[in-house]
Amino acid sequence: LQCTVCVDFLYFQIGVEDMIARAWDSNPRVIKFPRKHQRSSSANGLRRQKRDWVIPPINVPENSRGPFPQMLVRIRSDQDLEKGIRYSITGAGADQPPIDVYNIDPVHGKMFVTRPLDREERASYHLRAHAVDMNGNKVESPIDLYIYVIDMNDNRPEFQNQVYNGSVAEGSKPGTLVMQVTANDSDDDTTANGMVRYRILSQTPHMPIPNMFTINSETGDIFTVAAGLDREKVSQYTIIVQATDMEGNLNFGLSNTATALISVTDINDNPPELTARTFSGEVPENRVSVVVANLTVIDRDQPHSPNWAAQYRIASGDPQGHFLIRTNPVNNDGMVTVVKPVDYEQNRAFMLTVIVSNKAPLASGIQSSLQSSAGVTISVQDVNEPPVFPSNPKSIRFEEGVPGGTTLTVFAAQDPDLFIHQTVRYSKLSDPANWLRINRTNGQITTMAVLDRESMYVRNNIYEATFLAADNGSPPASGTGTLQIHLIDVNDNAPVLLPKEAQVCERASPRSRVNITASDADADPHVGPFVFELPSYPPSVRRNWTASRISGDYAQLRLRIPYLDAGVYDVPIIVSDSGNPPLSNRSIIKVKVCPCDDNGDCTTTGAVAAAGLGTGAIIAILICIIILLTMVLVFVMWMKRREKERQAKPLLIDPEDDVRDNILKYDEEGGGEEDQDYDLSQLQQPEALDHIICKPPGVRRVDERPVIAESQYPVRPSLPHPGDIGDFINDGLRAADNDPTAPPYDSLLVFDYEGSGSTAGSVSSLNSSSSGDQDYDYLNDWGPRFKKLADLYGGGDDD
Repeated sequence: LQCTVCVDFLYFQIGVEDMIARAWDSNPRVIKFPRKHQRSSSANGLRRQKRDWVIPPINVPENSRGPFPQMLVRIRSDQDLEKGIRYSITGAGADQPPIDVYNIDPVHGKMFVTRPLDREERASYHLRAHAVDMNGNKVESPIDLYIYVIDMNDNRPEFQNQVYNGSVAEGSKPGTLVMQVTANDSDDDTTANGMVRYRILSQTPHMPIPNMFTINSETGDIFTVAAGLDREKVSQYTIIVQATDMEGNLNFGLSNTATALISVTDINDNPPELTARTFSGEVPENRVSVVVANLTVIDRDQPHSPNWAAQYRIASGDPQGHFLIRTNPVNNDGMVTVVKPVDYEQNRAFMLTVIVSNKAPLASGIQSSLQSSAGVTISVQDVNEPPVFPSNPKSIRFEEGVPGGTTLTVFAAQDPDLFIHQTVRYSKLSDPANWLRINRTNGQITTMAVLDRESMYVRNNIYEATFLAADNGSPPASGTGTLQIHLIDVNDNAPVLLPKEAQVCERASPRSRVNITASDADADPHVGPFVFELPSYPPSVRRNWTASRISGDYAQLRLRIPYLDAGVYDVPIIVSDSGNPPLSNRSIIKVKVCPCDDNGDCTTTGAVAAAGLGTGAIIAILICIIILLTMVLVFVMWMKRREKERQAKPLLIDPEDDVRDNILKYDEEGGGEEDQDYDLSQLQQPEALDHIICKPPGVRRVDERPVIAESQYPVRPSLPHPGDIGDFINDGLRAADNDPTAPPYDSLLVFDYEGSGSTAGSVSSLNSSSSGDQDYDYLNDWGPRFKKLADLYGGGDDD
């Protein structure tokens, strides 16, 4: 049997890299390109070509130590004897990343690996071998080369975490899953290099036995193997776990370790226990929200957890619920608190039975302790209690109008302190109308004034007064009581007519009438219906007026005669209520009679006349109004005349009021803060020139005024023509420019002496006159800031 591809197999032993290298060097594999399939004819017919063999993969061990390049196989074409062949390889590892891991001798076809391989980076390569002639023409079809990197045990198992945290409840049964640890090996997990096995190296502490836990060697699951986990004895275990590859072979495998922290969680396996069988406390009577006893308890479970938190319950001894036991969240103590006042006269002591338990139920199989209950004795202390009024407030009923000195009732208080004899004294605390008096010893209430239901101190027919009852205990105590007197109404108030004033027309008409009613401070049945009638005296009342009833509470007053003179009339009306006996009242209503318009309303003139003003009074009022209007008119005319005079006044003011062209001398002021050391007196204007003429040369600066006749300035006429103002100003300007006595003076100014030899020349030749041959046109070139100066001096003689 002839083969188109000859492949020599080499068997490698893992870990013997030198032997592999020597085997390759001595007997490398030769890979030939497959022959082309041809069908040839003969006398016997067609002959079938045999199928080519599949090229086996090339196995290369990782981490080879060389030397490099190291030959792997030889690629050969059957046509290399006939013509020159050039070989090349393509693919990842050759001309694609990672580049130049493999290369080939283009002439002899030897393929090499150029550096050590790492299976964990890349486990296989797929290359293609090519054969071309010297002209680059393909002479063989490309063949596929598969290169597999053989794994070596060069990686230790790595745990995902260096420290694992797990938990298990105390009292757990053997075989309870606690946690799982996991280690990964980068080597090939299909070989022993990547097969990891686990084991426990140590356990801390060794309680109750050294081997409380076991681990599944393949999965890393940690289980309990013994009973006896107790959080109150050991709350945490530290387990050192080792992971080894090579299926756990300690001689050939690589190992690594990690730490597993196993916390023992709490269960309610310890019932709370009171520290004593009996507790005691004291409480003053009538006190609430006070702690009278403190119950201490011990619970060995996890502090501040439901398994530790205590709950207290009063099983017996407090049927009325005077006490409540609250739990102190900090130390778990029970605080016996008074929530309902206790009375020494009723109960001098309480015997309570208290049971304590946890918020969480006890674990299965755990029984309550005998020390979970205790007795609590609470003694009640007697204190001086204030006197108490049995009926508070106390209500009584009396008719109003009771005279002073009348006994109303006895408002006595009782002292709750039955076992102490004490004296109670009474006093008045509040009596708004000062109607009542109380007996200090027995509490008898008597009146000092007449009780009036209509008083402002009575609300809803009830008058309230407050009294104080105090004992002589130590310390003294007092209590208050309220007496409510319901006053029964009697007919003691006559009705009052309403309204007090009205107006009607002087001529009788349907609109010339007044609706009247009455007000009565009493209550039913001592009020309306009211009776309204006109008295028989004086006779003019019934002659001029008539009153007719509209309803029980209203009547109508109107004129009886067709016409009544305008004026104010006092009309008496007698009003009677419906009391028994009825009370009457003669009331006066002021009625203004006035002329009316078509709508029945009083006119203005009529209202004035009705108010009682005579003709003389009306004339006086009109004269006052005319005088006031005349004064206003005169004032307005005077203001207009003054405004016209102001507008006609000349533009220039009087000469004595003119302040222009005058030098006003004010108080001189010194310099700033930096000039305080100078002699400011030298800057003042001198009054005489003698000291200037005789002074030594060059110490101070003093402006010297020339001793010559002063120039004469033009005098403005008293009444100038409005057009001469410009001429007057120009004349004054020329006079000032030509005046040598006007400052700054044209004289030698002496300043502080600074030595001789100054290069500066004298400036005494400068004068202030605008005349001369000096050319000031250059001021126009100095910019806008000097435009005004250029206009003054550069404008020529016309300026």
